[in-house]
Amino acid sequence: MVRCRSRSKSAGVLQISQDPLQEDELLRTVEGMTKHDQQERPDWNEIYRERDQLWSGKVNGSLVAEVQDLPVGRALDVGCGEGADALWLAENGWTVTAADVAETAIERAQTEAARQGASITWLATDILTDPPSTAGFDLVTLHYPAFDIAQRSETVAALTGAVAPGGLLLAVGHAPPEDPDSIPFDPADWVQPADIAADLGEGWTIETHETRPRPGDHHHGSPHTHDVVVRARRSN
Repeated sequence: MVRCRSRSKSAGVLQISQDPLQEDELLRTVEGMTKHDQQERPDWNEIYRERDQLWSGKVNGSLVAEVQDLPVGRALDVGCGEGADALWLAENGWTVTAADVAETAIERAQTEAARQGASITWLATDILTDPPSTAGFDLVTLHYPAFDIAQRSETVAALTGAVAPGGLLLAVGHAPPEDPDSIPFDPADWVQPADIAADLGEGWTIETHETRPRPGDHHHGSPHTHDVVVRARRSN
């Protein structure tokens, strides 16, 4: 099922591609996103339309590492792209809602889900301005997001507000590369997993907060070699 909603151009989720050649291209695109006086963001639908497939189609390794041993429940995948993580969750028994700002990405994800026979609720929406109508997810997951640091409080509120009592929030981002000049943007301009962890407040227990090598073998050549992983559980 796809639900398309009106979307703000001031916020979105960018997942850096898991293909190194595509990643270099996407990093150049991100360069235009780093100027805070820029009133409009890139047209992600247009970026998706430039090629038949933007992402690798492989599940993010950090998601597998953190989730594979959990009891299944209701999951929200934020910034789902073409749906690889959402499809993996559904295949492993989760009831999945997946959201992305780009209708084109959602349409591709829906097509692949239909091919696989997976039942997933797909939302073409900006969760900061139009969050899912149903909260109470046992897992809220996002990988390599690009929420503007100026919207840090709104980002944390949207993510934490979707987690049910006893549920988990999993946020994975790129660790800063050894050579800061290897990427054309400043990570400090964007909400990072560490920012989310710092803003959780009472009622949350951080179970994991660490930097680890980026799993998988499909991102060689990328300046991003390590992930920052935050996994937190809501107690009330």
